[in-house]
Amino acid sequence: MDKDTLERLRARASQHFLDSIAVKQEAEKILPEQVARGIVAMTDCLRSGGKVMACGNGGSAADAQHFAAELIGRFERERQELAAIALTTDTSILTAVGNDYSYDEIFSKQVRGLGKKGDILIGISTSGNSKNVVKAIEAAKKMGVKIIALTGNGGGKIAGLLDADDIHLCAPSTRTARIQETHLVLLHALCDGVDHLLLD
Repeated sequence: MDKDTLERLRARASQHFLDSIAVKQEAEKILPEQVARGIVAMTDCLRSGGKVMACGNGGSAADAQHFAAELIGRFERERQELAAIALTTDTSILTAVGNDYSYDEIFSKQVRGLGKKGDILIGISTSGNSKNVVKAIEAAKKMGVKIIALTGNGGGKIAGLLDADDIHLCAPSTRTARIQETHLVLLHALCDGVDHLLLD
């Protein structure tokens, strides 16, 4: 590989770090209060015997599974298992509902079947417009399930579904990669806050 190509790639890699840092710095200015509200809501839910459900598509599905694993397993400290489920993992449910009904229903039917009043749904959509996440949020709200929405791009359709009782963590970016990177920080902040309230 010639030196010019390596330098060009080095500069592109460097710019990814700089862009990611800039989005996170902007998020730090606007989102910590909503994160704190989310931590309290999750802790109250878990202490009262409720559970946290999480859903999303693609990278957001991976984030949902990552988050559920950190609640069931651990984040940074040993503690009791916390009730969490990613609605993205059961291939029989996903393919049956997608085939027999619609891919748009793969999360909402699980919310109706598994959720109960007092639970929390974490809906993750970088665009804010994922139809199956929108439908899951609509189903959850009808059941008295509290919403924590992680979005970007101004929040899209999901922003219009939320009210003052819901929590909206909207990454201040329009780039999917930057939004996803910020979502990971937000999810880790939620985990850390729950552990702090439960253990300290």
